[in-house]
Amino acid sequence: MSFDEHALDRAFMALADPTRRQIIARLSRGPATLNELAEPFEMTKQAISKHIQVLERAQLVTRTREAQRRPVHLNPALLAELTGWIDQYRLVTERKFSRLDAILKNRSASDG
Repeated sequence: MSFDEHALDRAFMALADPTRRQIIARLSRGPATLNELAEPFEMTKQAISKHIQVLERAQLVTRTREAQRRPVHLNPALLAELTGWIDQYRLVTERKFSRLDAILKNRSASDG
């Protein structure tokens, strides 16, 4: 599987901030406006807007225009790509642990 290294870097840097992770968590339940996203935070709408801009540059979210509203939407394709990148390393690690488990079981069986 091939990944755009720069896109991954931008996404992981954007997700390094807890406020942006909370915004992503909220958007996983559906689109929301700036006002809706700002509601649980004790910061200005301008500060939330800057967080959204970081998430947009990382392509984790998009904004659309619906009449007077500008809802923010999660980009599930990029999240799937991030998950795929993580999974390739998780699977390698799981295979290593499975082999280690087999070796330990063989030793235990031969000792006992």
